[in-house]
Amino acid sequence: MNSLVIDIGNSLIKIAVFSAQKIVFLTKVDNLNNIDINAIVDKHQTQKIIVSSVRKTVEHSLSALAKKREILFFDNGTKTPINNYYQSPETLGLDRLGAVVGAKTLYENNAVLVIDAGTCITYDFVDEKSNYYGGSISPGINMRLKALNQQTGKLPLVHFDDNFTANFGANTQQAILSGVINGVLAEVKGFIESYNLLYADLKIILCGGDAPFFDTRFKNSIFAHQVISQPYLVLIGLNTIVNFKND
Repeated sequence: MNSLVIDIGNSLIKIAVFSAQKIVFLTKVDNLNNIDINAIVDKHQTQKIIVSSVRKTVEHSLSALAKKREILFFDNGTKTPINNYYQSPETLGLDRLGAVVGAKTLYENNAVLVIDAGTCITYDFVDEKSNYYGGSISPGINMRLKALNQQTGKLPLVHFDDNFTANFGANTQQAILSGVINGVLAEVKGFIESYNLLYADLKIILCGGDAPFFDTRFKNSIFAHQVISQPYLVLIGLNTIVNFKND
């Protein structure tokens, strides 16, 4: 039985159709009005639908679809196949929760650290028994670059250059890139090393817009065998949740 997964972010909407755990259709749009969701449902004969959204008007946008199929609107009260011990579950980002479920879908018997490198960098850990207690949130690369410009009087706004590899900068622009890029790489490596000391057979999954940058930098590192880049981790998690709810 196929399922339709709709992940609505602030700027981009990801729409996927799953057959079991395999993505058979995937597209990205900036507005639901730019795509015929009903046609996708009919073409792929989807029976299960889940929607995760940060936008408040989404239910109205999908009203026509709701007349044809039952829709699960994912929120912090939705049942999931993990044991969620987060102390303020109502404030837990749905993308973080979906990513953790996706991680356990891929590595059911492993402890997994999910690193989502986007506007912010989030680190979320779930153990081999599917227990989730929380994680960490820090500024993303572009947020750090903007903060240096906005919170100081003279430092310029420097744009992210993923080809920068120097250990230090010979001018102010390079010094900013060196501080931010080398600093964030050291941070990520530090998190991985700290979890490695505590958990055997740890898997690390990278997702988010800046994941390719980190993935490239880790290719030849000691973490290469552990780090897996998975751009559709949240979609995988949402698919698992809608099937878990319907079981």
